[in-house]
Amino acid sequence: MRFTIPCLFGLEALVADELERLDLKNVRAENGRVHCEGTEADIPRLNINLRCGARVLLELASFPAPDFEALFQGVAAVPWEDYIPRDGEFPVKGYSLNSQLHSVPACQAIVKKSAAKRLGNVYGCETLPETGDRYQIQFAIIKDTAAVYLDTSGDGLYKRGYRAHNNGAPLRETLAAALVLLSRYRGKDPFCDPFCGSGTIPIEAALIAKNRAPGLDRRFAAQRWKSLPSGLWLSAAEEAMDREFHGQYDIWGGDIAPDCVELSRRNAELAGVEDCVRFEVADAGKFHREGEYGQVVTNPPYGERLLEKKEAEGLYRAFGKAARQLPEKWRLVILSSHTEFERAFGRPAEKKRKLYNGMIKCDAFFYHGGARGE
Repeated sequence: MRFTIPCLFGLEALVADELERLDLKNVRAENGRVHCEGTEADIPRLNINLRCGARVLLELASFPAPDFEALFQGVAAVPWEDYIPRDGEFPVKGYSLNSQLHSVPACQAIVKKSAAKRLGNVYGCETLPETGDRYQIQFAIIKDTAAVYLDTSGDGLYKRGYRAHNNGAPLRETLAAALVLLSRYRGKDPFCDPFCGSGTIPIEAALIAKNRAPGLDRRFAAQRWKSLPSGLWLSAAEEAMDREFHGQYDIWGGDIAPDCVELSRRNAELAGVEDCVRFEVADAGKFHREGEYGQVVTNPPYGERLLEKKEAEGLYRAFGKAARQLPEKWRLVILSSHTEFERAFGRPAEKKRKLYNGMIKCDAFFYHGGARGE
């Protein structure tokens, strides 16, 4: 089987590394997606274990599609009956880039019509009921080549199941996990987030420290597929739980807003990591730590409007002053879309990495503690 894992731009290398660690074959990264090969047993393994991927797509076909007839015939050649039962619901969505078939609604209609005709012929009915479980069809047409998929995940993989509520401007769990991995945190040193918001970064750090699979507490679309043995999901969950670590971890989140701290504590309980992460009401401008080693990973407010930008710059200045008092071997990773972040923070980053928080273009700024590079 061939799989495609879409991801936020900038996270391709992290997703590829995750796939290789799960022993998937022929891993290949492109802009915004990573391809690999595996077996049907890897459908639950990927969904349960991936931290940075957006979803798991099962690729069913790839073929030239310079016109609608080629698209129709290519889709008609897919053995949809092997996956979609007679009453299965099969909505279609997709996109087209740099192709002659540039109208996405028209392509959706052709893909739907072609799949419906094949299923109708196989099941002997002119109109399919579509009253059963959902089998989401996706397509991508890039440079006149079409790829057709079934979405095995359903809800995006960033929906871990622990964040019932957020505080208005949430950082996606997949990006939070990526920031933790980029900081090279593995559970040994103290870990801090002075702008914790709803607690996403410290919670993802706790899941990484414990090596707990992020998808253990949610359900996926392919769990309802009759073509996929249910025992595979149990085996994948057991394999993931066997890999968990059990140790003592120093993970801390602070926020100046008491309601954010309370929300973070509730989310940590839902994630099952309340035993190894603590949250406190704290001012990031007074952040201080004494230990020789540690990591700070944080996502301070960006300030998308002019007045908010000035307020954000004040926060960056105060936090930058506090960060310069940290011991030299502390590492900092700070995500911001503010174009003047380094100036406000008080020193240029030692390294930068372009990332996207949804549609917002950001940079991850990497620093060491102390005044080095000031």
